[in-house]
Amino acid sequence: MEWMRETAAGDWIRDRLDTSTATGTYVPGGFEAYARVFHPVFRERPVGAAWPEPGDEAAWAQFAVAGHEIDTESVTWRQAADALGMRFDARDSWGSLSGARDHDDVRDGSGWRYQDPGEGALDPDVLTAVARVLAAHTETPDDGFAAVWDGWGGLVGGRAAPSGVPAVYSDSGVPEHSAVLRASFKDAFNAPFRKAAWRPGVLSDEISRGPRFELPTRSHVLFRAAPMMWADDAWPEEVPWNEPGAPWVHSPSLIWPDDRAWVLVTEVDADSTIVGGTAELIAALTAADGVEASGVPEGAGLEPEPGR
Repeated sequence: MEWMRETAAGDWIRDRLDTSTATGTYVPGGFEAYARVFHPVFRERPVGAAWPEPGDEAAWAQFAVAGHEIDTESVTWRQAADALGMRFDARDSWGSLSGARDHDDVRDGSGWRYQDPGEGALDPDVLTAVARVLAAHTETPDDGFAAVWDGWGGLVGGRAAPSGVPAVYSDSGVPEHSAVLRASFKDAFNAPFRKAAWRPGVLSDEISRGPRFELPTRSHVLFRAAPMMWADDAWPEEVPWNEPGAPWVHSPSLIWPDDRAWVLVTEVDADSTIVGGTAELIAALTAADGVEASGVPEGAGLEPEPGR
């Protein structure tokens, strides 16, 4: 991958956004068809036992001490909906499909407990499966671009102004406590006058200080990257934002080939990824192994309709 200081290669995406629709604020219009790729759902359940009831702290403490073996697996949204007795609809959010509100503890009748699908990142294995389809539907599989949101914690370096100790203490009368309290106010007062220090990120200082590929609601670091790269299982080790020793790596926020035959967009706050391309591509994607995808209309919002 090669970092792009010049970001004009992504101008066409910005030009084709439509801020009048929810999805149109980050997915370019004008493609023949679109698909929603659902981020996998993770579920777990204890072997030979049942989860304690939410809020029962004593039961949870006993459960932790018992050290139960926990079964885990990834399932599709459709599998989760069936297990939860809910209707599956390609336009639903996870909250509406699961019946969850504000990160409720979602469980089915078989004892499985469900976690929310990951937001803003596509599972590496799923991206690989998707990319193998995408690479077959472009005339430039060896030439393209990828962009990653620059807001992921620690990704890019930046200047951070020092600040004092948060003034959250109450004066208890204890001398040491009073000294800390006084120091915190003094530090907080002086902080605005201190010089901000540069803190390096995972990406190089050159990239961190360089220009960004700007969209209406997000700022990205742009790279030249062959679409075929993402079809290789080893892509997580190849991206320049892979932090050694980290348990996971962010997938790109956008990928497109040089011929602009399609685009893949993973919005930071979304529980699914949108792909725009030809009708033939979308049909192949929805039928691909290892991918849960459904066709959606151009510009269709992915939030449930009122009363859904």
